[in-house]
Amino acid sequence: MVVSSARWASTRIITGTILGGILGFYVMHRLELRHKEKMQERLLKYEMEKKKREGKLEFQDSSPSTLSES
Repeated sequence: MVVSSARWASTRIITGTILGGILGFYVMHRLELRHKEKMQERLLKYEMEKKKREGKLEFQDSSPSTLSES
């Protein structure tokens, strides 16, 4: 009976380790995908704001020069 108990204990430990590793890998994979998607959205938002700022700056820079030339 002691031999079967030791076998059952090692089987549970090995199975738990493998399943825990698979679960941990899956969770980290999902977190990385979510983080990557969030960073992609932030990058697009940043680029849009940068283009808006550059457009406003160009408009502001060109306005005084056209007024002074007239």
